[in-house]
Amino acid sequence: MNTILLGNLIKIRWIAIFGQFFAVFFVYYILKINIPLYETLIIILLSVLVNFYSYYEERKNKSITNIKAFSFLLFDILQLGFLLFLTGGIINPFSILILAPVITSASYLPALMTVLLSIISIIIIILLNFYFIALDLGTEFYLPNIYSFGLVTSLIITVIFIAIYAYLFASSSRKISNALSVSKLQILNQKKITEVGSLSAAAAHELGTPLNTIFLVLNDLLKEKKLTNDKNIVKDINLLKSQAERCREILQKFSKNPLKLKDKFLEKVKITDLIKINFEKFNKNKQLNLIMDKKTLEPEIIFKDEIMYALGNIVQNAITYSIKIVSAELIYSKTFMKIIISDDGNGFSKDILDKLGEPYISKNNQGMGLGIFISKNLIENMGGNIKLYNSDSNKAVVEITFNNSILNL
Repeated sequence: MNTILLGNLIKIRWIAIFGQFFAVFFVYYILKINIPLYETLIIILLSVLVNFYSYYEERKNKSITNIKAFSFLLFDILQLGFLLFLTGGIINPFSILILAPVITSASYLPALMTVLLSIISIIIIILLNFYFIALDLGTEFYLPNIYSFGLVTSLIITVIFIAIYAYLFASSSRKISNALSVSKLQILNQKKITEVGSLSAAAAHELGTPLNTIFLVLNDLLKEKKLTNDKNIVKDINLLKSQAERCREILQKFSKNPLKLKDKFLEKVKITDLIKINFEKFNKNKQLNLIMDKKTLEPEIIFKDEIMYALGNIVQNAITYSIKIVSAELIYSKTFMKIIISDDGNGFSKDILDKLGEPYISKNNQGMGLGIFISKNLIENMGGNIKLYNSDSNKAVVEITFNNSILNL
């Protein structure tokens, strides 16, 4: 997966479409240059249709594969090639815009795809040099002022166009890169927390034995008549016992591992337990409704910090935006496990629903807007799938699916 967001391709294509419409009408009606108007409009409308299709694809997935990105850039080159064929060929001052898709490919796509696009662009340029519908610019062979004006204009527009083109994609790349860095830092912190919790529990267990021995010795000393006759010695023994009691209380606190897991690498856990742990961690007087098949035993999975942290973010969001109840449904079979988390709130707002999964998207300004982005990346990097949508009753739903092989079942 590359860092090209389909939304940026759509924005750039809209800019190109409006620019093409303006140029065609300006040339035909204002400058009175005879060009195949209807044919050029049909070619531009094809680009409009592709953009609507791109918008449909974006609703399913914000990012696109290298092959899809290559296909969209190839269409842009071919569309511009047909327009140039209808409007003077290579002498059209806007022919330089054919460089834009190639520059994008060189910045984000593999070398082979860039080479293919470059070869196709070169072939189009060569063909346009010989085959085109000529512009009626006058009977004498010279460069009229209108052509010079068009060349200067096209160069200015090209500079602006490519600047916007490069900025949008570079910006999205930096944004995703920064968000992924935050994601890695967060999961690293999560691992450190769980390791410290496991270490403290192990230390408390190991120190418990010598501490019990100390209590036995102190109790035996209090039974010795020779010692109990001396009030100062009894006082010192009681002080030692009180301090030992204090040590026992401290160790008991340490032994309460916040994840309630003794050894996450050797033991298996249940998804419902992870959901309960995260719910208790973030709960604000809300209720948790667990839904699962009680006729069959819930399978256990190998504990992974990625799953723990991803579920934590999702459960925290559900608690934050719920009214009273957060629901977690677990569906499992021999091949897959599905986790569906929903709440009784007002659902995902329409203005962010299509953008969920992108970095820095938040319903309010309190957080960084990285929770869903981090969870989505953690789950997808493990090989799972996550969907975010509103139910028929307009309640927010997060649906996570794992193959059992991923969870080591």
